[in-house]
Amino acid sequence: MTYLVAGLRLLAYALTFALLAGPHWLALRFGRGALAGYAPVWLHRVFLRLFQVRVTVSGTPPAPGEAALVLANHISWLDIPVLGALRPLSFVAKSEIAGWPVIGTLARLQRTVFIDRARKRHTAVVNTEMSRRLRAGDLIVLFAEGTTGDGNRLLPFRTSLVGAARSAITEGGLDRVRLQPLCIAYTRRHGLPLTRAERPDIAWYGDMELAPSVKLFFERGPIDVTVTWGAPIAFAAGTDRKAATGLAEASVRRALQEAVTGRPPAPVPDAPSVGARPATAAPPILIPAATA
Repeated sequence: MTYLVAGLRLLAYALTFALLAGPHWLALRFGRGALAGYAPVWLHRVFLRLFQVRVTVSGTPPAPGEAALVLANHISWLDIPVLGALRPLSFVAKSEIAGWPVIGTLARLQRTVFIDRARKRHTAVVNTEMSRRLRAGDLIVLFAEGTTGDGNRLLPFRTSLVGAARSAITEGGLDRVRLQPLCIAYTRRHGLPLTRAERPDIAWYGDMELAPSVKLFFERGPIDVTVTWGAPIAFAAGTDRKAATGLAEASVRRALQEAVTGRPPAPVPDAPSVGARPATAAPPILIPAATA
């Protein structure tokens, strides 16, 4: 993609944003409606279409209007338009993003929940806000690794913010909350499979600057992305938070391995009983597909 073509497409994207931003802000300001939920979806879809990002979706997502806490892996800034184009949802993001030019504005219009990682007590504040959103029937995406990876491997999922599911039960009177594993994998460029060495070129991780990553995205051309909804997990009052998070992590790990290698992972042997959950903790439950 030449810089001229990229510039024209960015201009078209900016015009789309200008058309949607005002009505969307008014919808947020004076009460949520269809426009408040779908304006970001339309904007993200325009971005994907303009910049030739093709998304393939599989699995069983939450039903429209069903509250869920989505536990996803995180690879790139590109994850935001990829997931945001699927349906109305909100993200959990580090507080620094709120002050970024343009991106901070987009994040606020998406109703992003910001967390200050430097303040340990802020986790409780964020959990309270997330539980309020879940009680209202929102779909919230939590990048459970806590940072971005290189696209080839999955980092351990953190459990602290999964406490929002318990808060929604204990404070909001819900019987259970749906935890939804979700895997993002960048699989092809120009229709050709990406190798292990090429996949980090799409990722934005470590100490990488954002501008060079965006520039590389414009230069390299069309990308194929696979989004896989894993088997949902019912989180009830007695569910062990660490066990539920581990089940979601295992689901995303399997899906990522299958997406990047083209074959299902080998069966995992039974784990030893050392350090098992206390008998009083109820295990996580997979929600049957028929009722998901």
